Amino acid sequence: KGAKGSSPSTVSKSGSQMTGSEKQRDTRMNNIIAAKAVSDVVRTSLGPRGMDKMIQDSNKKVLITNDGATILKQMEVVHPTARMLVEISKSQDIEAGDGTTSVVVIAGALLKACQNLLDKGIHASSISQGLQVALDKALEVIDEMSIPVDLNDRDSLIQNATTSLSSKVVSQNADILAPLAVDCVMKIIDKENDTNADLRDIFVGKVVGGTVDDTQMVDGCVLVDKKACTTAGGPTKMENAKIGLIQFQLSAPKTDMESSVVVHEYTAMDRILKEEKKYIIRMIKAIVKTGCNVLLIQKSIMRDAVNDLALHFLSKKNILVVKDVERDTVDFVSRTTGLTPVASIEQFTEEKLGTAELVVDDRSCRSVRITGCPPQAEGRKTVSVLVRGSNQLIVDEAERSFHDALCVVRSLVKKRALVPGGAAVEMEVSQKLNLYSREIFGIDSYCVKAY
Repeated sequence: KGAKGSSPSTVSKSGSQMTGSEKQRDTRMNNIIAAKAVSDVVRTSLGPRGMDKMIQDSNKKVLITNDGATILKQMEVVHPTARMLVEISKSQDIEAGDGTTSVVVIAGALLKACQNLLDKGIHASSISQGLQVALDKALEVIDEMSIPVDLNDRDSLIQNATTSLSSKVVSQNADILAPLAVDCVMKIIDKENDTNADLRDIFVGKVVGGTVDDTQMVDGCVLVDKKACTTAGGPTKMENAKIGLIQFQLSAPKTDMESSVVVHEYTAMDRILKEEKKYIIRMIKAIVKTGCNVLLIQKSIMRDAVNDLALHFLSKKNILVVKDVERDTVDFVSRTTGLTPVASIEQFTEEKLGTAELVVDDRSCRSVRITGCPPQAEGRKTVSVLVRGSNQLIVDEAERSFHDALCVVRSLVKKRALVPGGAAVEMEVSQKLNLYSREIFGIDSYCVKAY
């Protein structure tokens, strides 16, 4: 034990004693080293000359990307401080959509500068206060440099979206993806009044096949990897569509999985089949009565959502049927067409139907297109994009890159200003802060200069 009144001490791995202040310094050093290690991992993927990362997860699935948030998401980070940098990248991805690599690299560089200040004996609280002073001044400089942008200036918006794509795997396709991103965001907002864009109104579907240049925008909704049921000769195209979406099975009711029914005679079997037919016909009549001519059936994990007998009767009534609609697309389809999902046949009424000018089975893209939909409440619209690519890796990366471009355009809707690129902003901020550090005194001057 130490003498009374002396600072507590700890024994280090080397066997030497460490005072409380030394232990704090050692902990800070370890935290900074861990954060810098994460920063160094993504540093080489930054910018137009940045390299792509090939990542293999625990399931042996290979991923090729240079998106900072995606890279860090795949890393199994254990250190608490390193995890904080991963969370910073996630927050940047949610808030801005792009700049996920830059924010981690800048954070790593700031921590390195903090380490130099700590080595000079400056207290951590004073460094934090000084960096806040530098941040406030840096934001002033950026505001002075900013150039107002008009959302009607399509060329400026495309140029900005192209910048975000220049460092991606699909950079050579930026001339296709950037205008698409701008057009999508402009379609879902009111340029005069809106101060934000809800990207949930833009559905991005992925289809393997073709090239990235085949990516296209659809003014409406697209059901990817779905097709109209033609097993019973049903239609594949419907104009002036009245669309219903059901979440119940269009087949005879079945027992629970643990139960079974034993039939001992043929007459009983005939009665079962007749009742099944009556049950299905009764449901089909209820659907036809509403005027529905396009029926979407939500995917069921328990049993077949629709049987061949039901498809036969629906085709006789000239109703276009699309089955196994994914649960995560139901909300978008509902908002696009104005329909309401129905959980039981008793609730299936004309008021629950949506409308569209055309529903067509596009076999070339392995999808069903719903176009000519009415605007949503408050005049909002939805739009869909079909991202194409030669293989799954390219399609996934193209989808991530396109999402970044959408987020960049959304940022311009939030704050309608641009700043010069190519690190011009960073160099200008550095010069102005260097001059500003000479105008102030004390520890803040050192911190501002380090910033």
